[in-house]
Amino acid sequence: MTTLNTSRETAGKAPEDFRILVVVPCLNEEAHLPSVLSFLIREIEGLDAKIIVADGGSEDRSPAIVTEYAARDRRIHLLANPRRIQSSALNLAVKTFGDGRDYLLRVDAHCGYHPGFVRGLIKAAIVNDACSVVVPMETIGTEPFQRAAAAAQNSKLGNGGSSHRLLVTSRYVDHGHHALMSIAAYRAAGGYDETFTHNEDAELDVRLRKAGGKIWLEGTQAIEYYPRKTPGKLFRQYLNYGKGRARNTLKHRTVPKIRQSIPLAVAPAVGLALLSPLWWPLAIPAIAWLGVCMAWGVKEAISSGRANDLMIGPALAIMHLGWSAGFFLGMFGHLASPPSGDPSPSLR
Repeated sequence: MTTLNTSRETAGKAPEDFRILVVVPCLNEEAHLPSVLSFLIREIEGLDAKIIVADGGSEDRSPAIVTEYAARDRRIHLLANPRRIQSSALNLAVKTFGDGRDYLLRVDAHCGYHPGFVRGLIKAAIVNDACSVVVPMETIGTEPFQRAAAAAQNSKLGNGGSSHRLLVTSRYVDHGHHALMSIAAYRAAGGYDETFTHNEDAELDVRLRKAGGKIWLEGTQAIEYYPRKTPGKLFRQYLNYGKGRARNTLKHRTVPKIRQSIPLAVAPAVGLALLSPLWWPLAIPAIAWLGVCMAWGVKEAISSGRANDLMIGPALAIMHLGWSAGFFLGMFGHLASPPSGDPSPSLR
């Protein structure tokens, strides 16, 4: 099996010895771009790096902000992303600017980062002979429902113990939040599959591992993630997550892990509850699940002394139902109408 890891090429080198391509997928991120770009400018000081903001047709000031920064710093470039989605943003940036670059760094505009992020990831790739370095996510919120959603996502009932959703020790993993990747490995694997609008990172990780690539979770470089601010947006996000996981399962013939399988029962339980007027015991599974979610919120509110934490229960219920419904919609939708055209990875 051909390996994607590059121990011979990286051994004994320092971050300054590599050429970095930083890509920021963007769609209406005017609230976050100034801080992210200012942070990246400081982070790449002394490095051979380019910053590409791949904009998917923003209707706010995002393109203007990037243009203003690019006028002051030649390392910053604005790239139009006609397909809008993140997978195409990364692929297009690598196609356009990737030649002669060693590492691809994916930076999401709506996340928070800590000093030393770029060099820390490169060092982790070198020391651990990894073609991909992923990072944990600590979810935080600034508004009432967003704070509840953040607490829900940080809990085991909300993330199922997923390693990249917890602040954990560094180790090799199957999947994590994408951060740094060898461009040679990225291209060898085919890049992101642009038929995926969600879960594209997990799908690429499957191909990387099949090709012998090592994925390293760098626990010292956790990022801050800001969840959706309203119940509707949170539900749609998890609905799409579920659809993406279903597509991944079908494409690679994988079996969902236990922590992913348990929430799958939620949508069928709710479906049975809708039939409870015919026979009331049909509502018991849904009542039990909803009771667990609400009890978790009460427990957290009592523990913290914050009444706002009572909303953690509804946030958990929204996440579970969205993910479960999305998974089944994705499975049935794919089987009923398989995607046409080339289903292979889109980087050529």
